[in-house]
Amino acid sequence: VKVKIPFGNKYLDAIFSVPEKKPTYGVILTHGAGGDMNFPHLVSLAAYLASHGVLCLRFTCKGLNVAYRTKAFKAVVEYLKLCDDYKLSGVFLAGRSMGSRAAASVIRQLRQGDDDDDGFIQGLVCLSYPLHRPKLQSKLRDEDLLLITCPVLFVSGSADEMCEKQLLEGVVSKMKVPKKIHWIDKANHGMAVKGRTADDVMEEVNAQVFSWLRENVQLQHK
Repeated sequence: VKVKIPFGNKYLDAIFSVPEKKPTYGVILTHGAGGDMNFPHLVSLAAYLASHGVLCLRFTCKGLNVAYRTKAFKAVVEYLKLCDDYKLSGVFLAGRSMGSRAAASVIRQLRQGDDDDDGFIQGLVCLSYPLHRPKLQSKLRDEDLLLITCPVLFVSGSADEMCEKQLLEGVVSKMKVPKKIHWIDKANHGMAVKGRTADDVMEEVNAQVFSWLRENVQLQHK
């Protein structure tokens, strides 16, 4: 279902992937610095979640400024919260690369501002979190991560040039919330692995994300 989500004086393009049965939980998903909501990994994850009973709302926000992307993400969260078509008990924020930075920033701001003390946001999923620029490991983008107060899942490639394995493990060890890292062996920032098809890698990512969501909400299997 295609929708237009009001954002300032314009609209964000978004698509709902809707499960057959009435969903209780949803995931809001966005793309990295390049691409849009039709990035193959996002389409694949959205379809997988919907087929397993989780509503997925993915949206496009062009803009390379994290603050701008964060504002857009917030607008989408508000939209879904007030959306009469889908009454959800809670939602997980998810993003790929820069989108996951925006998601982390939204959660930190909402939690700090007590806007979300109703617990609508259940957790955060970071796909290929860009912890640092390539070859610039001295400057970590970890400030939002360390202030997050809900469960977090990281899915990253062990050969990601923007997220060195030991550095992410170091940051995660300082986080005071339930957290998990799933390493995709030998995958780069784009989740490409020599000798494996993109679909094969996506299946691994999708299954990990869904099983983590299920652990965190004990999704009811009716």
